[in-house]
Formats: sequence, structure tokens, C-alpha cells
Amino acid sequence: MDGTGSCHAEASVVLRLSPEAAWDVVMDWDRQSRWMLLTRVWGTENDGIGVGGGVAARTSVGGIGFTDDMVITHWDPPRECTVKHLGKIVRGTGTFTIAPVSSGSVFTWEEDVDPPLGRLGWIVARPAFELMMRVSLRRLLREVQA
Repeated sequence: MDGTGSCHAEASVVLRLSPEAAWDVVMDWDRQSRWMLLTRVWGTENDGIGVGGGVAARTSVGGIGFTDDMVITHWDPPRECTVKHLGKIVRGTGTFTIAPVSSGSVFTWEEDVDPPLGRLGWIVARPAFELMMRVSLRRLLREVQA
């Protein structure tokens, strides 16, 4: 946790894609449903494009879950997108960053969230949350290599 009470999680993967191609894959909200573990994602307001655009993500296991409504607060193709989580369960920000490297692009997914039970909740949730991020990025890698 940082000084604001927010908890940070981060994961990265190298994609053999140009930053522009990586952006097109990662920012295709519907396509995220194929690689983001246990989650269906879709654009809402303005189809999830640009500052003020909306995104929703339904995360569930066995039919039990929650919908995370988000608004885009920063949009800088093909480099960075930040969303603000507006829900009762997930609050905070999420950022996707794409940086060029010699082999393609590095995609980094960061979350700064305020967990429902604060520090205690984060101690319990963090390992599973970070595992979900890593598994999702492995799935993304398979998706773009297919």
C-alpha cells in the first residue's frame, strides 16, 4: 500500500508487435475477453474510446461475480490508457502502458486499487490478483502469437 491507502499491482509482457499493433490488440475491449482471465470486457460510453469513454468488465466464477464500471481518464495512443474504476468492489485506477523495445513492445498492466477491506483485504487478495494478472498476460501472449 502507498501513503494514499491505494494498493499497487503490476505485470508486464514483451509482445512481438509494434507499439501501434500492440495498442490495437490490447485496447480492443471485446478481444480482452479472450485473454483476461474470468472476465468479459466491453466498451460502453463512446465504445470505450478516448477520455470520457466507458468500459465495463464482468468478472465471475461459476456465475458469481461483479461488474466493474470504468471511465477513461487518460488516452494517449499508442502509449497509455488509464481508467478510473467506479464500482463498489473495485475502486482506484488501472493503466495500460506500451513501450517500444528492440523485439517489439513491452505491455505493462498496473492497478492502484482501494480494496474493500483495506490493508487486510489486500494481504488476502494480492496473491490471487497478481496471479490473475500474470496468467492473463500469458494468455495475451498466446493470443498474439496464434
